[in-house]
Amino acid sequence: MASPSRRLQTKPVITCFKSVLLIYTFIFWITGVILLAVGIWGKVSLENYFSLLNEKATNVPFVLIGTGTVIILLGTFGCFATCRASAWMLKLYAMFLTLIFLVELVAAIIGFVFRHEIKNSLKNNYEKALKQYNATGDYRSDAVDKIQSMLHCCGVTNYRDWKDTNYYSEKGFPESCCKLEDCSPQRDADKVNNEGCFIMVMTIIESEMGVVAGISFGVACFQLIGIFLAYCLSRAITNNQYEIV
Repeated sequence: MASPSRRLQTKPVITCFKSVLLIYTFIFWITGVILLAVGIWGKVSLENYFSLLNEKATNVPFVLIGTGTVIILLGTFGCFATCRASAWMLKLYAMFLTLIFLVELVAAIIGFVFRHEIKNSLKNNYEKALKQYNATGDYRSDAVDKIQSMLHCCGVTNYRDWKDTNYYSEKGFPESCCKLEDCSPQRDADKVNNEGCFIMVMTIIESEMGVVAGISFGVACFQLIGIFLAYCLSRAITNNQYEIV
């Protein structure tokens, strides 16, 4: 049993740990809300783009929604554990944070190892979407139009890829390839964008990889801070038999 004087000296330290951990848990909870919102937005607005990457990629929004929900629940649990100053609950909270950190680490390693497969999958699926393009509201055709209009590009590597499609042989280039709005390029190559969509998409992705890697590293370090705080608070409560009045 800790002496009264020692407990009085330790109480401010534990209170400080609790305050910092509560702030951390609140921020962690907010990241869960953001992931949940991004997942819902991706499901509603970006499903077509995921389908061009890979058939399994359409599950990405559900992964974000599930991850966000887990983080929200875990953040709520962490806040409750901190307020209750329960040593075993804090240890459990630290364990859950460690599991999430390990899952993120494995996912990052898998993404790095299979980055070339992801690139090839994007190109193959985009080429397939071009060959099956019909301009009748098909979700893949709609995704192709949106990408070409947004990036001002045409085809996979350049506009000549369209000449291998059935749509081109019947109607020419689609309007989404136009350099200007409301044009009808038909088979006039001078009226369409020459830059290939695949090249532009990969350029954008590669240019943002550093930002994504930095954010991922920051998130991982942020979770390590939470693990450290939860473990230290649990140890302080256990060693000094701290009780809330």
